[in-house]
Amino acid sequence: MWAGEPPETELLWGETVGLDQIAAAERGYESCGPAEQLLWERLSVFEGAFGREAVREVCASGTLPAGRIQQVLDRLAPLALLPVDDLFDGEDGLPRYWMPHPMRAVGARRLTARGDRWAVLLHHRRWCVKVARRAADWWQRGRQLDARDLALRELPDLAAAMDPTTAPLSPSAEAETSVEIAVSLWFLWVACGRIAEGRSRLRHALHLHPGPPPARALWLAAFLELESGRPEDADPLLAQAWAAAVRDGDERCLALLAHLRGATALYQGRTRAAAAEFREALALMEEHPEFGPTRRACWVGLALSLCRSDPEAAQEALDQGDLDHESRRAWVGRDMCAEAWAYHVRAELGAWDGERERAAEYARRALREHLRLGSAVGAACAAELLAQMRALEGRRDAAAHLLGAVDLLRSSVFDTSYRPAEYCLVTRARGEEALGALLVDPELRSAYEEGARRGLFALAGEL
Repeated sequence: MWAGEPPETELLWGETVGLDQIAAAERGYESCGPAEQLLWERLSVFEGAFGREAVREVCASGTLPAGRIQQVLDRLAPLALLPVDDLFDGEDGLPRYWMPHPMRAVGARRLTARGDRWAVLLHHRRWCVKVARRAADWWQRGRQLDARDLALRELPDLAAAMDPTTAPLSPSAEAETSVEIAVSLWFLWVACGRIAEGRSRLRHALHLHPGPPPARALWLAAFLELESGRPEDADPLLAQAWAAAVRDGDERCLALLAHLRGATALYQGRTRAAAAEFREALALMEEHPEFGPTRRACWVGLALSLCRSDPEAAQEALDQGDLDHESRRAWVGRDMCAEAWAYHVRAELGAWDGERERAAEYARRALREHLRLGSAVGAACAAELLAQMRALEGRRDAAAHLLGAVDLLRSSVFDTSYRPAEYCLVTRARGEEALGALLVDPELRSAYEEGARRGLFALAGEL
């Protein structure tokens, strides 16, 4: 501590604030009425920003009924809360608030002294479960950007609820809740590019889970290993998940596992096995799947498996997926993740037909959609395919810039053990071969570095 600095105190959640700030917060707390003090204390369980509906669900009780929450919150807000100009604005357009750390420290201390902390934390966890379920439902029903934004907006609180060690009573008492939230947010980890975070949170929750892991948790664990570039680690988890699904009678999970076996086989370059698994997934999957990859994703996976060996069959799979999707449009909207991979297939088919301009346009669309969702895996594959098309067109700098940006993306998102999927490795090799005939060191190395400096987001808007 520098000379003259006020002493500090450490908060329950690891932050530190000055004692003079705590003292000021204490004076503010003492100036409030009993209802405002009670709400102040209960709001201290929120890790991030919160809206009014969350306050009602988490903080209401017999002594502070839900009908009074709004009035009390309006009186308390100028004294203890900061309004948040939230990047992920709520649907209702109502204000969101954040409690600064000194106010939160005072509230947490008083809440514990009152003996209510564990009860309010349980209310908070139940609210987190509802938020995660709502986000998962939105994803399935085609509101995918809304689902992602909801999950990101509430992620500080969802992250706390996914940590069983912060639960009341004991870690094992709330491990099932932690696992359920992590599994509900599968799309955030897999499709929106937060693979390492999802893998870490799920593994932590499963480590403290007292009973046999649920089949869907094992399915997600396997999926995250695959997306992390470790298909060999996904295989044993797939076997465990299948046994758990049979044990639990979870037929929906059996369809998810067939899809994931197809994705694993495709990743490894076993395209015939992949096609068979995707067909099995379609046979098992219900008309309106309420969780996990959609039927459209299965059709696109099948098309990916076929596009380099049987382009006509791949096109038929895409067409069938479109028809399948249209027949369900009244129930579900866009599947942006499946659409991005469908653009990738169309780019491959365009390249097969020698229509490089059309192929490049579809690859660019795939890149933009993957970047929009946040998928590093998809964006890297699409960018390498676009680089191949640009090299074949003679646009050497554009191709090298894309490959340099991909290298930076992969090194920043994945560890050194990551190995891209086999179909991406083939695309990369083709692109580098075409580029090598146009550009050699040191110009090639300089172009790679320029692409890494500019990044895929900038390049996607230019090419």
